[in-house]
Amino acid sequence: MTRFKPVDPVAGVLYLPVGDLTLQTGWKTALTGVQTLVHAAARVHVLNDQTAKSLAEYEKANVAVTLELARQAAAAGVRRFVFLSSIGVNGVWTEMHAAFSEADEPHPHNPYAQSKLKAELCLLQVAQETGLEVVIIRPPLVYGPGVRANFAALVRAVRGGWPLPLGSVHNLRSMVAIDNLCNFIITCMTHQQAANQTFLISDGQDVSSAELVRALAREAGVAARLFPVPPWVLRTVAEALGKGDVIQRLCGSLRVDITKAKTLLGWMPVVSVDEGLRRTVAARQRP
Repeated sequence: MTRFKPVDPVAGVLYLPVGDLTLQTGWKTALTGVQTLVHAAARVHVLNDQTAKSLAEYEKANVAVTLELARQAAAAGVRRFVFLSSIGVNGVWTEMHAAFSEADEPHPHNPYAQSKLKAELCLLQVAQETGLEVVIIRPPLVYGPGVRANFAALVRAVRGGWPLPLGSVHNLRSMVAIDNLCNFIITCMTHQQAANQTFLISDGQDVSSAELVRALAREAGVAARLFPVPPWVLRTVAEALGKGDVIQRLCGSLRVDITKAKTLLGWMPVVSVDEGLRRTVAARQRP
């Protein structure tokens, strides 16, 4: 019989392997005695596949399995279900001086974001039917030690001294350091006012792509090699190369308003953008 294995006696963190998350997975043993469940698992890494089959796969992994887990959690007596969604539910970009808020109408832009929105709606329905407290968190780009994909590639480029054509990019983007996200998750696990609420979260400090490169270079101890190219040129070239999504993230703005998190929960970021980037770069410099 599998037993709980304590990994941090002070925090009381426990691991109990349950296998893959599928519709056939039984979570009864793992959920016994659990008061709060944080669900962060999802299908996320095939964002460019827009086919109907892809959408069905996203819905299977991100909607159906999440719904089944929530129902089993409610049946097991779990009090609160914290769900990691995505800012993609709101949309893919904002105007320079605008910001997404929880009150905005959703505009999911790809199968992943569509599946996250559908999962949110299903969870709220379970909450109404069972009394399970649901908390939905929509983070933007999450960075920190171990970050992968485009952010990791940007860190490598900056550290390698590659010239980057972002000198004329004057956008603003919200991000969230993993330290801030984890701290906010813990807040949502315990705060009474978080029940059945949706929150947008970030570091509380928006940066341009050029500012991000300069900050990464500063933390890496190298010169920021930026040269100016009009954003419309970058977008045209990127579209021709099939990299329009990458350039949208580098040139476009995507800002979130965290007023609700601060006022309703009294939450504030625990690390600054500079500190978050310092930890990210330092982790990648270790052998």
